[in-house]
Amino acid sequence: MPRRRPSIAVTLLLPALLAACGSEAPTGPPPPSAEALAAVAPRPGADRAPLARAVDALFTAEGIGETRALLVLHDGQVVAQRYAEGFGPDSRFVGWSMSKTVTALLIGLLVADGKLALDAPAPVPLWQRAGDPRGEITVRHLLQMRSGLRHQENADPVYESAEVRMMFGDGRDDMAAWAEAQVLQHAPGSTFTYSTPTSVILADIAARVLAPGGSPAERRQAVAQYLQTRLAAPLDLRGLTAEHDRQGTMVGGAMVWATAADWGRLGELLRQDGNAADGTPVLPRGWVELMRTPSPAAPDYGGALWLNRPSGGDRQVLFATRGPADAFALVGHLGQYVLVAPGQGLTVVRLGKTDAPDRPALVDRLADLVAVYR
Repeated sequence: MPRRRPSIAVTLLLPALLAACGSEAPTGPPPPSAEALAAVAPRPGADRAPLARAVDALFTAEGIGETRALLVLHDGQVVAQRYAEGFGPDSRFVGWSMSKTVTALLIGLLVADGKLALDAPAPVPLWQRAGDPRGEITVRHLLQMRSGLRHQENADPVYESAEVRMMFGDGRDDMAAWAEAQVLQHAPGSTFTYSTPTSVILADIAARVLAPGGSPAERRQAVAQYLQTRLAAPLDLRGLTAEHDRQGTMVGGAMVWATAADWGRLGELLRQDGNAADGTPVLPRGWVELMRTPSPAAPDYGGALWLNRPSGGDRQVLFATRGPADAFALVGHLGQYVLVAPGQGLTVVRLGKTDAPDRPALVDRLADLVAVYR
């Protein structure tokens, strides 16, 4: 039987039908690559494909610098993990200003032991001379970055910046002495001034308490042993280590090193209100709440933690406009982040190298990842 030709009507309608079918084709994001999916657990507690894309973007997106390690924990379980070439689970990463949070945990343990009082004058001998207004600075002031001391962070030119002078310039041999010698610029407690030297003062106070009158070696050993016994061992922080200056003072504002897993466990400690994964208390009751309480001088800063809240000014460290409102973070130079979102059961560790101009784009990518768990 001869094949029938399509009618003229069908011939005319066919292109329109094909076009209509094409317009209904999927227009969403492409499926994640095999490499992207390999970094994510089969059941990560959220849609796997969006999470894989968010993780992959932190390694491949333009204009966000270089991500070297990423770890995502959900309800205490690692659900995503990826490292750049040359880095891995055993690599130690410097926390830069995330070190300030470790120093705050050290102070919390000393307060719990009755060795320090939050609202008593900070035990810095130089400040206790009669008539010295710095004698009004308390430990709480130091934790909340409102000591009032003249510590100008990120100054221009850079060699005039307080943290640079203290760590690499005229203060490098005795960082605490340099930091403590600065004059008051504001009344204690009145003004927020983010300051690396402030955390070095706290580290010096810890050394004075743990090794009174000790040599540099004794100061270093006492603080290191205390951190190991009270923090590292209970949390299994196998890579946690800190640098010290020539006087044995821990460089508590910048030079604490740890693996990505260690940083993740510290984030989890804060997410779980100071308890280890098995529920064992590590920090004193209420200490994490204190760290997460906004400073009277800065609504987006607590006690050595950045809070996901508006600053009341131009400063935007996290992503307050995108939430979640209960999120907080350890934040370090060059784009080090430990983000914690308690309501989502989430801890995100991002370690790498991102210059200041690219930080907003990086923060947006981190916000995208957190948003997967809403």
